[in-house]
Amino acid sequence: MQSGKPAVDASTLEPPNLAKIGRRIRAGVGRAVSDFDMIEAGDRVMVCLSGGADSYTMLDILLHLQKVAPIDFELVAVNLDQKQPGFPGRVLPDYLDELGIEYRIVEENTYGVVKRLVPQGKTTCSLCSRLRRGVLYRVAGEIGASKIALGHHADDIVETLFLNLFYNSRLKAMPAKLRSDDGRNIVIRPLAYVREASIKQFAGLRRFPIIPCNLCGSQPNLQRQAIKAMLQQWDRSYPGRVDNILKSMCQVTPSHLLDRDLFDFGDI
Repeated sequence: MQSGKPAVDASTLEPPNLAKIGRRIRAGVGRAVSDFDMIEAGDRVMVCLSGGADSYTMLDILLHLQKVAPIDFELVAVNLDQKQPGFPGRVLPDYLDELGIEYRIVEENTYGVVKRLVPQGKTTCSLCSRLRRGVLYRVAGEIGASKIALGHHADDIVETLFLNLFYNSRLKAMPAKLRSDDGRNIVIRPLAYVREASIKQFAGLRRFPIIPCNLCGSQPNLQRQAIKAMLQQWDRSYPGRVDNILKSMCQVTPSHLLDRDLFDFGDI
């Protein structure tokens, strides 16, 4: 007997894992956006899309948030084509055309600059990041963006904490929200509460057309790679430890540290 309801095509249903992971990521992004006042009514958010799993996931979740949020805001996807050899130039435009959203592809030969200035065998990350940041800040002004959204996730933040701790003698991580030094741009990281493992699972299930970075990601013996390996070992041996480290950055007790600029010990 027919119920009167239309038949459901099983091929259109999300796999249960995708639905569960998607809810988890959306919840994390929602909390981060709320906790750090990342997006306000009328914002024009420039979503930096690299072609990696992180930025695809960020765009996907922000598009969902745009539909369900009680405020109106705009999204503009921006990709920086750094002119790396073999970069598949049509992948992102084709993907964004299919989504039907506003986007801009910026062509700047930062790859050539990095390869020319960085000696063979030296890490390229620092210079590459500075060049990218300068271009993105400029483009944000050109398109009238009020916020710049980057795809760094919780693991990136914890890794940065240990990089600064081990190599720079500073207790410093990566901010979820930051005003640039010149005061003209506000950077947000909506994935600040989301673990990399969830992002990779989500991206795989969503079948995003991932574009690998062959400039810095393939370099051996990077300090960040060593830190990442340490955290991955902790995840295997001590589940929850990395999550607790992230939570600890949200619950800081200045009086129990040793920074005299942060806490007035003379007033005790």
